[in-house]
Amino acid sequence: MTSHQTTQTMKPATAAKKLGVYLEATPAEFQEGVVSRTELGALQTEPPEWLLELRRTGPHPRPVVAAKLGVSIAGLARGGVTEALTTEQIDALKTDNPEWLQKERATQAEVRKETVRIKEKNAERAEQDRKPRS
Repeated sequence: MTSHQTTQTMKPATAAKKLGVYLEATPAEFQEGVVSRTELGALQTEPPEWLLELRRTGPHPRPVVAAKLGVSIAGLARGGVTEALTTEQIDALKTDNPEWLQKERATQAEVRKETVRIKEKNAERAEQDRKPRS
């Protein structure tokens, strides 16, 4: 009895998400095929020129846009940004610094502070639980 190793593949949308690129901006052969785990690994370790260019100039998917602007994905939506943006468009937004972006960045900073506070509080609680009670 022999065991057959099947190649694991993923849809192009999943591969694009893992690569951090906007699927619609990838080459047609990437969009129309399937990507094996081996191929994904090769794309990550030795990206072709089209992938390097997409990462450099965009258009970028919303999670990447949100990270570059320092806001949440929901914050992008509240600001009216629903489409992929190029690096140039992201830089223009940073330069213009509209009111919605300032507000969302402040909100994101508060969320980060609260996350740190909760993490520290939980660490203190765990430390106290480890101490023997007298």
